[in-house]
Amino acid sequence: MDATDGGPGISQGPREQRTAGEATEPETAGGLPETKAAGDSIQSGTSGVPEPEMETAGDSVQPETGVAGGSAAESGRSPALRASDRERDAVVQRVQQAFAEGRLDDIEFDERMRAALTARTYTDLDVLLADLPAEMATAGPAAAIAGRGPGRLAIALKSSMRRGGRWRVPERYTTVVYKGNGWLDLRAAELSGPVTTFLAVAYKSQVKILVPPGVRVEMTGFGVTQGADEEDPGYRLPTDAPVVHVRGVAYKGTVEITTRPPERPALRR
Repeated sequence: MDATDGGPGISQGPREQRTAGEATEPETAGGLPETKAAGDSIQSGTSGVPEPEMETAGDSVQPETGVAGGSAAESGRSPALRASDRERDAVVQRVQQAFAEGRLDDIEFDERMRAALTARTYTDLDVLLADLPAEMATAGPAAAIAGRGPGRLAIALKSSMRRGGRWRVPERYTTVVYKGNGWLDLRAAELSGPVTTFLAVAYKSQVKILVPPGVRVEMTGFGVTQGADEEDPGYRLPTDAPVVHVRGVAYKGTVEITTRPPERPALRR
């Protein structure tokens, strides 16, 4: 009787401890209820508390960083800070792309290009892009590069020659006009290199080359003229601005370079 009573009596202590462990964690078994219960409390604390704190901290830092290329308010920068040449050039390229997409007309394009080149602060630049969508990469130029190269020669005999819109300009381009008119529009064109050379021959003709603001123009030859307003554009070109070098020969005609689009005649009512 004593041995029989002593057996259950000895096992009652662990049984009571297991009962206490089962109250804390039902899956706890054996003689280590306290250790596993403590381990479970640490795991639950790790998965429950630190993760929301890390997410909250990350969410608070992300708006301060902003998105590259966004407005001054989105990027957390002061709108009154001065803009750099690189930032002005980025806005110029975006305005030129918007013009090629048909989002801006001739007058709006000319005004925004000149405003971007003379902008002083981030606010001045953000206003120019407020109504334009974000820049998107297109597969058009890549497909054009993979195909045939751009033409290098254009001839007009007693007729007119006109190039404009989206077209890829080679590093050297020649145009000859005989008793006609020539028009080369580079505002939405893609220049193949940092320096583009044009050879223009006008025999009793007029050849006009329209260059967007922000491009450095160099002229040599006979009968080559530049618009009266182009000598002092009112802005400073960056050192890495693209260069258009025009070599012209005109006989009883002119080769003219301008950065302003021609005025359209008013519609009759």
